[in-house]
Amino acid sequence: MSKINTNICPVCGGKRFRSFLTCKDHYVSGEQFEISECEGCGLKITNNIEPEENADRYYQSENYISHSNTSKGFINLIYHQIRRYMLGRKRRLIERLSKRKSGSLLDIGTGTGFFLNEMANHGWKVTGTEKSESAREFAREKFNIYINTPSDINSFNGKQFNIITLWHVLEHIYNLNEYMEQLVRLMKDDGFLIIAVPNSTSFDARFYKKFWAAYDVPRHIWHFSPEQVKLLGEKHGLKLNGIKKMPFDAFYISILSERYRGTKMPFIRGVVTGKTAWFLSLFDHRKSSSLIFIFKKP
Repeated sequence: MSKINTNICPVCGGKRFRSFLTCKDHYVSGEQFEISECEGCGLKITNNIEPEENADRYYQSENYISHSNTSKGFINLIYHQIRRYMLGRKRRLIERLSKRKSGSLLDIGTGTGFFLNEMANHGWKVTGTEKSESAREFAREKFNIYINTPSDINSFNGKQFNIITLWHVLEHIYNLNEYMEQLVRLMKDDGFLIIAVPNSTSFDARFYKKFWAAYDVPRHIWHFSPEQVKLLGEKHGLKLNGIKKMPFDAFYISILSERYRGTKMPFIRGVVTGKTAWFLSLFDHRKSSSLIFIFKKP
């Protein structure tokens, strides 16, 4: 089956693109992928990718931590420590936004289920979707949580969720606008849609260029700036209610990027770059490695 190249920008509808970067898949295949940039809105897009039904092979690695939960290696140990802290932080963010301690929550691309478990343990009725069968099985065995497949949301009743979350998932989704329509359909009128994505305008993205770990080709198809996420939400009738920073992502991404560059002492160099990125983001959210976007229906 032929590879996929995007010729219409899903955010602005533009049809003119320019070459931006060529990046390597460091996780699985070692293949090179071209990233192009929409001349209209600036959205960056990974090209020459496999159709969705053939893309699973790019996730088949025990190093792909959101699916395998591996703790092998120093970087993965760091990931586990950060995740443990961020689970509580995400829950408290949701409780502040919604002004409630319980409700219905849908998490898209929930991985091995740690976030759903955190929310369920604090009184929330949780539903999740995940494409990886092994990750769904992990969630069943460890947390006794049943996880749906991504296509199952087509049969969900509309307007049933107080909160819908996508933690570093939107950049993986093939049919971007169709999926956004489904999410809006599932939101209650007073609900929130929370989207976290890597930020292509960040200090570390500009510093590492083709070695920036958050490009993560070909798994990451779309590479967003804050303006493009806002435009995408507005295109589907949503209002941006706020932007939050994810301060620890800069450290993890910078350490991984240093390893991709093949530098000596990647941990030390990554921490230095991550600290710089974190400091700059205090004054400008566009410098933050990852951002959380909070949408509501008008």
